[in-house]
Amino acid sequence: MSETSVNAEATAASLSIRAEVLDAEDALGKLRERFTLPDGLVYLDGNSLGALPAGVPGRVADVVSREWGELLIRSWDESGWWTAPERIGDRIAPLVGAAPGQIVVGDSTSVNVFKALVGAARLVEASAGAGRDELVVDATTFPTDGYIAASAARMTGLKVVAVEPGEVPSVLGPRTAAVLLNHADYLSGRLHDLPGLTAAVHAAGALAVWDLCHTAGALPVELDANGVDLAVGCTYKYLNGGPGSPAYLYVARRHQEAFDSPLPGWTSHAEPFAMTPDYVPAQGAVRGRVGTPDILSMLALEASLEVWEGVSIEAVRAKSLALTDFFLECVEAYVPAGRVECVTPRAHAERGSQIALRGGNAAGVMRELVARGVVGDFRHPDVLRFGFTPLYVGFADAERAARTLGHIYG
Repeated sequence: MSETSVNAEATAASLSIRAEVLDAEDALGKLRERFTLPDGLVYLDGNSLGALPAGVPGRVADVVSREWGELLIRSWDESGWWTAPERIGDRIAPLVGAAPGQIVVGDSTSVNVFKALVGAARLVEASAGAGRDELVVDATTFPTDGYIAASAARMTGLKVVAVEPGEVPSVLGPRTAAVLLNHADYLSGRLHDLPGLTAAVHAAGALAVWDLCHTAGALPVELDANGVDLAVGCTYKYLNGGPGSPAYLYVARRHQEAFDSPLPGWTSHAEPFAMTPDYVPAQGAVRGRVGTPDILSMLALEASLEVWEGVSIEAVRAKSLALTDFFLECVEAYVPAGRVECVTPRAHAERGSQIALRGGNAAGVMRELVARGVVGDFRHPDVLRFGFTPLYVGFADAERAARTLGHIYG
């Protein structure tokens, strides 16, 4: 055996032992038992679809067979279906640093982005009058956010100004009405400065709207403490709500009285069952509701949130950083030099809970990783994304994923 092979085996043994030690010391390690995951699978795609919480199948079965099958329409009252959007919003609130009564669950992220942007434009128009005619948008945003922003701007008479998040302070001014930003970039995993950018937006007299899809459930957000005006997020990534689970809308309490939703549905009416021809908005975050709640997905989400019982989001963040640090160390040890490039920032303050690597034949490499039991995802044209959900991903998972990647590129 060559000296190179001996050194490689020694490195692998060392990293494998370290992973075992780290997993043994991990206070969150037992949380994996709260999820249903196939044996032997390394699942690093929770930034696209979270794993199945173990309590969800039974809850959904009960909703279908008993609440729907037996109680039928009585379940709107007797099973609490009607109040689910606000009740579940209050369960999400601590995970994003919000007090109760400010989050309503329902609709898709795209619909909620639309509500938030048009609502923000109307809030600014009502308070600041004419002159603020620019909507600043993250130029690197997930495409749908950009599409929705462009449509919202056309409807409200605003002009879209698209810049990268780091350039936002330089374009803010007396014409800025609102700013839409992603807390973490979907492609690279770069974490943007929510406190600093929110403060800059407010200093310019504008409103800050944040998309939390890639951070809620992975790290502290602190919406209230940072004075965020409106925020949206999905629930099927780090919150593990299931495919297509409903998104949520946060409206800071100070804006709720004046918040004018562009989609005034019957369930957000002050008297929804009066069926009056004139719309009168309900009080509080409820006015962010639109139509009949998607009860099956809604209650599956509620059951999924039970995995957070007794879990500190700060502890989740600490483990996330440790996992991604260790994964990068393993990649550097296992993957031949020059084969991949990390496009995720190394600095903790700029890193979400994913690692994105740029490499040759990325699509083929990801297919081979999946075939070998390591599930991440591919983003065109050459990016391998690995999402680390600390509730069910361990250090041995990180080591195995990097070692497998090294075998493929070796």
